[in-house]
Amino acid sequence: MIVSLFEDETFENFLPLTYAQPVFQLKSGIFSFLQRTRRVFQGYPLILFTRDYLAPTLKQQVSHPINNPDAIDDDLILVNGTLVVDEQTRQLIQKKLGKDVVMTQNGKVVLAHLSRKVAEKHAETLCKPIAQRQLKKIVKKCKILKAQNMPLMKYPWDLVNNCAELVRKDFKLIHEESSEGTIDKQATVYGDASNLHLDKEASIEAFSVLDVRNGPIYIGKETIVHAGSRITGPAYIGDKTIVASGLIRKGCHIGNVCRVGGELDATILHGYTNKYHTGYIGHSYVGEWVNMGAATTNSDLKSTYGTVKATVKGKETNTRRVKVGCFISDHAKTSIGTQIYTGKKVGVASHVHGFVTEDVPSFTLWAKSLGAEAVELYLRSAIETQKRVFARRGIKQTRADIELLKRIFKLTAKERRKARVVKRKFEL
Repeated sequence: MIVSLFEDETFENFLPLTYAQPVFQLKSGIFSFLQRTRRVFQGYPLILFTRDYLAPTLKQQVSHPINNPDAIDDDLILVNGTLVVDEQTRQLIQKKLGKDVVMTQNGKVVLAHLSRKVAEKHAETLCKPIAQRQLKKIVKKCKILKAQNMPLMKYPWDLVNNCAELVRKDFKLIHEESSEGTIDKQATVYGDASNLHLDKEASIEAFSVLDVRNGPIYIGKETIVHAGSRITGPAYIGDKTIVASGLIRKGCHIGNVCRVGGELDATILHGYTNKYHTGYIGHSYVGEWVNMGAATTNSDLKSTYGTVKATVKGKETNTRRVKVGCFISDHAKTSIGTQIYTGKKVGVASHVHGFVTEDVPSFTLWAKSLGAEAVELYLRSAIETQKRVFARRGIKQTRADIELLKRIFKLTAKERRKARVVKRKFEL
């Protein structure tokens, strides 16, 4: 039996975060959806289905077959890319999902067990995000089971709001791994030390505080926590990251090779992102290779204490949450003193300055509060900047990386036109 993660139209709810990433590469808790699925279904072959333009860069990150119908040589277990998979999921599949049985929730496929014959017939359809009209074709000859409370993530703020609890659950999946890092005798741990995991060569300097009374803390390989830092669990910090006298509050996920300082609260940072300096980022989701200038701060609470509204697929959506921060896509940059309002989004490779009171399209130089028009970023500039940033971390830019930027630039052109982004030299 083969396990397969797929995308449906829900990936659009997570834009602009999902322009450069398949939805199952988004993170909440310790793992991405893909990483969690891989752990729960250890020993099973895994196939990934995603948008065609994402396949080349995804192949640089994983060894699983991607969009390859020829890899289907057995029955196929389909898993929605936004489903939080756990041991109960595996048991549910074993007990209730017989051959050619599909489980749906609110009209979306959550799980399915397709016979090899049916899977091969619809393999090409799976290589694109499954829309409702394609769903009808797939399930035409299948038995339908309806679910109500399966843990599907629907919006980016769901990832943020569920992060703390998922860190607690994910920590249990790795609690038997040995803790091999070092902690200075003058550092303080509040709570049960078994809730603190320091991976190989991780180090905690003197006068740091680690609070695991209300949740675990995981600190990855070769990560350094500088003196004067405070980290409150549940929290996850990846490999080769530096915490520079920061205040890390509960519910944070900080990826590999990040540089963090200032204050982070209930925030997810993907790998290779810099938030080294003073400033507050709270209840937010930040992609890969983002750089935040000193004193960059976001609002995650309205002055009225009312629920925050955000734009999803061009429509204003009530998040039904009082605390919602910002959503910053891969390769974006913020200048010193940038202030981002509640619920706002910053697109791929955009550069923002001053007060950000509107969503910023991808590949945009944005400084409206400073009296400048929104200007389209030159594609060649984005490509060259990526090359320089990669080199600083010892990574070589590939043809696939360049082609991905080119494709996203084309995909987001309409957004820039709608936002009246002009094409000329940017000046302040």
